[in-house]
Amino acid sequence: MTRILVCDDHVVVRAGLLALLASAPDIEVIGEAGSGEEAIALTRKLEPDVVLMDLQLGEGIDGVETTRRIVASRTGDKPHVLVLTTYDTDADITRAIEAGATGYLLKAERPEELFAAIHAAAEGRTALSAPVAGRVMAQMRSPRPTLTPRERDILTHLAQGLPNREIARTLFISEATVKTHLRRIYDKLGVDTRAAAVSVAKEQRLVP
Repeated sequence: MTRILVCDDHVVVRAGLLALLASAPDIEVIGEAGSGEEAIALTRKLEPDVVLMDLQLGEGIDGVETTRRIVASRTGDKPHVLVLTTYDTDADITRAIEAGATGYLLKAERPEELFAAIHAAAEGRTALSAPVAGRVMAQMRSPRPTLTPRERDILTHLAQGLPNREIARTLFISEATVKTHLRRIYDKLGVDTRAAAVSVAKEQRLVP
């Protein structure tokens, strides 16, 4: 029996997942969490085999940071974290894998594929949705620029059309720091304007 903890901030989505997982005879849901902080606490208390993790968790830490903390705090080889999300950008995939996620699944998958991925994750085997696996292979063949988490944040806000002042205010940094990061982003992407940076970032799926 594979024991799992479900983490998703949407109550209706969690309820749907719990109902779906209840139909699998060899999977037992031992807990559910609506935030990253709650997931970390329950993981320590319940010691599941797999944590089914959404990426966007509303207020508080996101799924990537939650994954990082769960993986960093485990004493053995479990729990494994299986990301289950609607977000499929290269940036999201890279961040989740770097944080220690064993697998990355999209919510559009069929139930049997989700069940198989949960069992694979429980055994420490990589489980990826076909589109995600394709992007991972594409990245290996043609590596994307490596951006720091802060550079990804700034690039995401840039793609939303925010000026430097608003980006600085949102991220609690100075405008001078934003400009420094932008110069580095331009260098890594091989561009020299904001519009070009956003265009390349979207083309290479570096931002949502």
